[in-house]
Amino acid sequence: MPFDFVLPDLGEGTTEGEIRKWLVKEGDPVEEHQTILEIETDKAVVEVPSPKKGRVLKINKDIGDIAKVGEVLMIIAEEGEAVQERPKSVSVVGVLPEEEEILATPAVRSLAKELGVKLDTIKGSGLGGSITRDDVVEASEKFKKAEDQHGAVEKVPLRGLRRTIAKNLILSQKTTAFVTGMDEADITDLWNLREREKKPIMEKGIHLTFLPFFIKAVYHALAEHPLLNASVDEEREDVIVKKYYNIGIAVDTPDGLMVPVIKNSDKKTILELATEIQDLSQKARDRKIKLEEMRGSTFTITNYGHFGGIFATPIINYPDVAILGTGKISEKPWVKDGQIVIRKILPLSFTFDHRVTDGVDAARFLSKIIRYLEDPALLFIESA
Repeated sequence: MPFDFVLPDLGEGTTEGEIRKWLVKEGDPVEEHQTILEIETDKAVVEVPSPKKGRVLKINKDIGDIAKVGEVLMIIAEEGEAVQERPKSVSVVGVLPEEEEILATPAVRSLAKELGVKLDTIKGSGLGGSITRDDVVEASEKFKKAEDQHGAVEKVPLRGLRRTIAKNLILSQKTTAFVTGMDEADITDLWNLREREKKPIMEKGIHLTFLPFFIKAVYHALAEHPLLNASVDEEREDVIVKKYYNIGIAVDTPDGLMVPVIKNSDKKTILELATEIQDLSQKARDRKIKLEEMRGSTFTITNYGHFGGIFATPIINYPDVAILGTGKISEKPWVKDGQIVIRKILPLSFTFDHRVTDGVDAARFLSKIIRYLEDPALLFIESA
């Protein structure tokens, strides 16, 4: 008999996802474990396999639809089986339609989802009143060229990664008592170290950025300030201090900001960190990153300085309790050993959840990071 394929539990509290791409269509044969669709959830695109062999009889969700865990995505049946139609309601005056039928091909429906157009608002111009591609495009242009009381506006659907980012940021803002502190670090010695080593390392195919050094500095500081390597159990009112160091790294992609996670960063060398950062960043930009590679962070670093930013108020990557923002490195006059000299200066912005620690401890934590960045030898000779 026909099998209802529901959206499975994707783990770690995920309750829904957005249909990104169907890899099969109605009538297609499918094999067990064959990937049949891509669904976007928690900033990652997940490939969903078929749980059984058969033929696709009906697809219940269009591209762009939000599917909840447990909802029927599609119906699969063995060869020769057909979907049983529900009986229509009958009254004393005849048959009553269950709902008004919308005549549109799957391609037109997908286009409507992509453009944020509701098909039930369009009067079709095609054969028998069917909705055509031109009808959808025309409706989209009318939708975008709307007006408010002040003038013309454009409506852009909040979908895909942008929708997920919005939900996560609101969650973070609602659940944390966030405070941001700022300071600067003289990283001239670190700059010289990287300049000296980056060429031979590049010959090995590894792009050495400052981020591996930032991660090392953060790990050492976290080891001395464990309350910042934690999360908060809201229901039990407990601070969950993590004994492992998984550092999230914010990556800019064409679709928006993603945060891959460097697992067990304390156990990896600078070159190992650089390699993993390079690989995960490329996966994120290609939207090939796995869900598990985006989860489990205990602290996050966002390097907006790469794009010209100096100071900021970074939003905590929930459920972490702290995030470090690194700004644009620039040459500035600096007092060193009683002399004014030109040095390479790194702006730092540190946001923390005031529920788990106080400003004094946060300031000490940031000072500790600065100490490690200003004397990079400490990154290799000191242990927690």
